[in-house]
Amino acid sequence: MTPSTSKNESVVERFGKHALAGVVLLIAAWIVIKLVIGIVAALFVPVLIIAAIAAMIWAYRVLF
Repeated sequence: MTPSTSKNESVVERFGKHALAGVVLLIAAWIVIKLVIGIVAALFVPVLIIAAIAAMIWAYRVLF
């Protein structure tokens, strides 16, 4: 191998490592975002159901 070939392989290897790290980071970020959305939805749905029941009770009292 010539020194320039060794240097080119080093650049390619570094680029490959950076590309792989970027892909891993994107996948990890996607998983975290999905997890956060799931947690927020899990907390929001019961609150929404309680608010809907309270609204029905209020509306029933007003109408009847």
